[in-house]
Amino acid sequence: MSLSKKHIMLVDGMALLFRGFFATSFRGNFMRNVDGIPTNGVYQFLKYFLDAVEKFQPTHVVVCWDMGSKTFRTEKYEQYKANRDAPPEELIPQFDLVKEIVTLLNTPNIGLENYEADDCIGTLACHYKDEGQVTILTGDQDILQLVSDHVQVAIMRKGIGNYEVFTKDNFYEKLELTPQQIIDLKGLMGDSADNYPGVKGIGEKTALKLLKQYDTIDNLLLHKDELTKGLQNKLDTDLEMLYLSRDLAEIKCDVDISCELSTEHWSFDAVALKEELETLKYHSLAKLFN
Repeated sequence: MSLSKKHIMLVDGMALLFRGFFATSFRGNFMRNVDGIPTNGVYQFLKYFLDAVEKFQPTHVVVCWDMGSKTFRTEKYEQYKANRDAPPEELIPQFDLVKEIVTLLNTPNIGLENYEADDCIGTLACHYKDEGQVTILTGDQDILQLVSDHVQVAIMRKGIGNYEVFTKDNFYEKLELTPQQIIDLKGLMGDSADNYPGVKGIGEKTALKLLKQYDTIDNLLLHKDELTKGLQNKLDTDLEMLYLSRDLAEIKCDVDISCELSTEHWSFDAVALKEELETLKYHSLAKLFN
């Protein structure tokens, strides 16, 4: 297979698992196997995964995972993601189960302690884009900063099979920003989901306006005297948090991981997988491979 024909799909495993869990458990009905182990999140993860494979037709697939709530970002800012609740107890046993299923799908599980899945995805995307096309599958818009010539991001929208695909060609039309400006946007306005504030008093509308005019945070600060006194005061007051927020927002693309792709086209044995799932008493999961 020539390098140009490779199409690598990088999957944000936690995004799919959490999305699948809450999509199927909002009424309190948890799918379980015969031993009482919850499987609803894994079941829906598989449905999302298989649909994306059919949609994007990758030649290779890698799934990346968070490896705990503590990372280098929480070391820099203790309140980072501190607003998030602990995972529901029914989801906890599914963390290991879903990785077992991914392995049965003949797909690598990649994660690194002290880093987030996004950092693993960013590192692999930067490596793989020299080998072919990369599609990142996620529900997290932070990862849009990785869009480039050979890297596209498929954001999962409501339901199965509904994706919004961001490419280098359509990016500015959709967001009126460049991928790199996503980092500076978060630096200015913060991110309530990840629980860092940016510059107090600067919201998305003002941040977008400033970046359209000055392109980057660094250039904005060089021309700070052109701003209103109110904006100058806000930047001066929260200058340290501005830099910290920008640093927290940036996905690291140089973490110490690697995952060499086989020269063969990715595939898995659906019959063998179904048999294994039946043996493990995951009968509802096995039905997906009828």
